[in-house]
Amino acid sequence: MRFHHKSITAALAGSIALTLAGAVAAQDAEQINTLSGNIEDKVIEWRRDIHQNPELGNQETRTAALVAEHLRGLGYEVTENVGVTGVVAVLEGGGPGPVVALRADMDALPVAEQTDLPFASTVTTEWGGNEVGVMHACGHDAHVAMLMGAAEVLAGMREQLNGTVKLIFQPAEEGIPDAELAGARAMLAEGAFDAPKPDAIFALHMATDIPTGTIGWRSGPILASSDTYDLTVTGKQTHGAVPWAGIDPIVIGAQIVTAFQTIVSRQIDLTKQPAVVTVGTFDAGTRHNIVPGEAVMTGTVRTYDEEMRSFIKERMASLATNIAEASGGSAALNFSPGAYATTVNDPDLTAAMIPSLNKVEGATPLEIGKLTPSEDFSFYAQEVPGLFMMLGATPADADPATVAPNHSPNFRIDEASLVVGVRALVTLTVDYMNMNS
Repeated sequence: MRFHHKSITAALAGSIALTLAGAVAAQDAEQINTLSGNIEDKVIEWRRDIHQNPELGNQETRTAALVAEHLRGLGYEVTENVGVTGVVAVLEGGGPGPVVALRADMDALPVAEQTDLPFASTVTTEWGGNEVGVMHACGHDAHVAMLMGAAEVLAGMREQLNGTVKLIFQPAEEGIPDAELAGARAMLAEGAFDAPKPDAIFALHMATDIPTGTIGWRSGPILASSDTYDLTVTGKQTHGAVPWAGIDPIVIGAQIVTAFQTIVSRQIDLTKQPAVVTVGTFDAGTRHNIVPGEAVMTGTVRTYDEEMRSFIKERMASLATNIAEASGGSAALNFSPGAYATTVNDPDLTAAMIPSLNKVEGATPLEIGKLTPSEDFSFYAQEVPGLFMMLGATPADADPATVAPNHSPNFRIDEASLVVGVRALVTLTVDYMNMNS
């Protein structure tokens, strides 16, 4: 069998290129592990400091200042007050290549902490006209600390980066009451993705329902859209002893609640995507012997498909209107302008990055099912390919009965997960750059 010398040369060149690429990848991995390990204690201290000093949405001035000072010290070009209190930072690597964005949310929740942690929050503030406790009950303190750590590792690797890093520290992910432009949408509206625009974006979210170090991922829809609604049923007030003299909005409302459940159970194809229609509050009446003139309900709708989402909202309006009118009343359905879209992981990006997750030290990648919570990371992923993942933060030997879910006053995380998160964010960034430069 004869070989042309040019074929031999090409084959050798390809073999050498693969060998060099493998050597570079191994060197990158070793450096990422070393640099992240060196700052693990620092990341934990940042997380505890932020946890002890939580701030609600669009009030994250202390957190944003801490972030901005740290990033400037590392050589990032920093822009503050994007989308109210957001921070955007850019670091150009030593070589040309794609722009990779990493995002962390900064806001806490109006929850009074009930843990026994030595750095537990005792902060109170005003929210919705009431004095409330403030707590990082969803892990955003960890998100900020991990991204600060990733920023430091990436700065230490700056000269070998083939591309540009863009960091987005976002306020108000949990939303602002009655605000349409908040959080991710506000940052995008104020140029967070401008000059330079990212080619891809990554984010991690703490999860206590999977073991520490597990990185939960899935291709396509991972988190549901979220629509909040209020429904006002108007009837006619009368004495409770003579209901025929009025129009009972409670009875009408009860029929509407039942009818709403048939949308999911009887009117949509659940083999395509799941959906949820929930009535969360039902407020009517002031006294046992008075039929009130009005009943008000609020609730949420969760879907994974935009066509299905629109259909459900249309059916809700039609059912409410027709049921109320059939009984002589009326119904007005309104959806909040601050709705979140479905968070969809780009299939091509997800497939390309799974090998990177598999080599993160301390990580166990796991394909997970769809989750019904929602996230405004969804709006970044509508602009560029995105990959949103869940980071396990509960020891594997923990008693499930004692594990508090996100948004609980007893929420806590295993801090051993933080260094895994730092390594994952950096590995995804470096590998994406190397694959696309």
